[in-house]
Amino acid sequence: MMVETKKIMWMFKKDLLVLWRHPPRLISILLFPIIMITLFGYGMGGTLENIPVVVVEQSHGQVTDATLNAIKGMSLYDVKDIITDPDKGKQMVQNGQVKAAIILPSNYDNLNDTQPKSVVVDVDSSDQMASGAVVPATQALFNQISNQMGLQKLNAMHLTSSGTSASNINVQSNQVAAAPQGIDFQGVMDSINLQINKMYGDIKYIDFLVPAVIGMTVLFGCMFGMGEALAGERERGELARLFMTPTSVATVVGGKIISKLSIEIVRAIILIVAAIVLFGIVIKGSMILTMLVLILGALCFVGFGIMISARVSTQEDYMQMVMPITMPMMFVSGVFYPIETMPWIFQKLAYVFPLTYVNDALRAVMLKGVGIGGIWVDVVVLLGFTALFFALGVTKFNRDI
Repeated sequence: MMVETKKIMWMFKKDLLVLWRHPPRLISILLFPIIMITLFGYGMGGTLENIPVVVVEQSHGQVTDATLNAIKGMSLYDVKDIITDPDKGKQMVQNGQVKAAIILPSNYDNLNDTQPKSVVVDVDSSDQMASGAVVPATQALFNQISNQMGLQKLNAMHLTSSGTSASNINVQSNQVAAAPQGIDFQGVMDSINLQINKMYGDIKYIDFLVPAVIGMTVLFGCMFGMGEALAGERERGELARLFMTPTSVATVVGGKIISKLSIEIVRAIILIVAAIVLFGIVIKGSMILTMLVLILGALCFVGFGIMISARVSTQEDYMQMVMPITMPMMFVSGVFYPIETMPWIFQKLAYVFPLTYVNDALRAVMLKGVGIGGIWVDVVVLLGFTALFFALGVTKFNRDI
């Protein structure tokens, strides 16, 4: 019994020593739980706020000033600019600079106008969660403002009939006398007609989710597949036998790239077809452009996998190094929730990960129907990531490990 106990302790010490001699595994074991609990606790549990919007003011006065102050005072909105051109506001939504444009009409400050004032909200409905928060909050805000404007009108009617001047927009309901006979009370109270313009139609959560799930699937397929293709073959000695033949590193890497791209593109096509058949997903843009974005994303992730596997000796080391990167990338890159729901540090971190640009480009093409001109920034960034990853992976590839 004593001998067996010593053997057990020897095995225990041996495993700890192996772990100590493989820093990637040790760091991953210590760091990965901290990363995941942080992402779940802060990234997924936050409230939706600081949604970028632009306000278009076409008149100046007390009512406009009060409305602007109310909008700025809400944590949901992050007012990026106050402009005077409605077309420019709509263009900012289409370009992705803001999620909504709140357009105040030219007669907004005219309390003597008996017609309801038409306030238009152009909202980016392709971001289903952001638009789902903006629309009800904006409706509630302008309902309150409409009621205050109606009370102001009634108060002005009452004070004018008694020969007294009217008060300001902040008048309270208990200061208003009964409406004079013959006045349409409800018509006066409905002082604002809010029009919601969903620029890309009614987008369901599944529509918002599918493009990012496809991108995420390509990510995991490429990253984990490269672990088997390079680190796994190195561990089993297959790469060493391959390099005994007159075969260059470039040839091996090129073959791995072609095989992984082929597999992941077939997988992506299956996912797209399944989404169309099962959930009625409609791709508003070009299917060819969608596939080109997926190919570029797959190429980028394959390059990342080659960069990581270039200098690791075992598949387990590769997996331990990849997991603390791929899992945070999945949460931070806006797959399940908009980036705006996350704390500001995660919002900044999102733009370090290539999956963010893949998701943005796929959603723009599939949900908005944009062309290459609408996603050129994403394409350029992904090309830069791809070139960097391949340069580091091929130049640092160690065929002798």
